[in-house]
Amino acid sequence: MDIIEILQRDYQQFPKEQTFEIYADDVFFKDPLNEFRGVTKYKKMIGFLGRWFQNIQLELHEIQRDNATICTDWTLNMTCPLPWQPRLSISGYSLLEVNEQDLIISHIDYWNDAPLKVLGQVFKFG
Repeated sequence: MDIIEILQRDYQQFPKEQTFEIYADDVFFKDPLNEFRGVTKYKKMIGFLGRWFQNIQLELHEIQRDNATICTDWTLNMTCPLPWQPRLSISGYSLLEVNEQDLIISHIDYWNDAPLKVLGQVFKFG
């Protein structure tokens, strides 16, 4: 199975049964709220989402590869662990850089909306 097929499967199963072997040990990750290096921290972040949020759905709209760059376009929906259980929806894209061994060395997420606008979804009642 090639890296594109693995990513497609991982998006369908997210956050469960992710294939962390496709990431370099010192992978760089960044999104509007986090920035770190290391596959161990990446695993912890995915584990956090899976433990605290419910009804997680990561819809992959498109995936393209151009040499060492993979671009994914996606929407993440999940229920926040608050008494009123607000539904959070984040759409965006990811740029993944791969090395010669086809391991992901950089994973940067870009959100289509500003973080405050995304987080504002949590406090809408009704």
